Amino acid sequence: MLTMKDIVREGHPVLREIAKEVTLPASNEDKEIAQKMIEFVINSQDPDIADQYGLRPGIGLAAPQIGISKRIIAVHVPDERDELISAVLFNPKIVSHSVEETHLENGEGCLSVDREVPGLVPRYARITVKGTTLEGQDISWRLKGLPAIVFQHEIDHLNGIMFYDRIQGLDDKFKKELPNL
Repeated sequence: MLTMKDIVREGHPVLREIAKEVTLPASNEDKEIAQKMIEFVINSQDPDIADQYGLRPGIGLAAPQIGISKRIIAVHVPDERDELISAVLFNPKIVSHSVEETHLENGEGCLSVDREVPGLVPRYARITVKGTTLEGQDISWRLKGLPAIVFQHEIDHLNGIMFYDRIQGLDDKFKKELPNL
C-alpha cells in the first residue's frame, strides 16, 4: 500500500521530467503501479484509513509523484452530477479543449507540495481526454468542471509541469517559467 512516504516532494527531479509512454498492452508491473495509485487516492479520501496511515486527501495522482517517470494517472473525483469518475489511464492525452478558461476559487493543491501556494491556476473549462484504462480499453471522455481541472493537473505532472508554474505573477523559487501554452 502506498503512503505519504512514497510521494516525492517538490524539488525532486522526477517531477520535472517528461514521463515516458507506457508500452501497451500494459505490463503486469505497470498495471500493479496503476492499481496502487488508484488505491492510494481512494484510501486518502476515507477518513478512517487516511487517519490510520497519515494520508493527505487527494483526488488525483500521477506516476511521477511516486518517483516513476511513466505516463500513468489515477483519478477519483465526483463530476457535476455527483457521479464518481474513478479511473486509471495509461498515456492520457488532452486531444481538444475549450477556449473558455476556469479555475478553482481557492487555488489548487498537490500531494507533492507540502505548503499553501496562493494564486489562481488557469485551466480549460472543458477538455476531451483520450487514454487506455487499466483493463486495456481505449477511451475518450469529455470533461468539464472539477474532473476537467483534475485531469489537466495530473497530465501536467506527466509533462514536468507543477500547478504553480501556471500562476501568473507568482514569485516562487520552485516555479518554472512556461512557454505560452
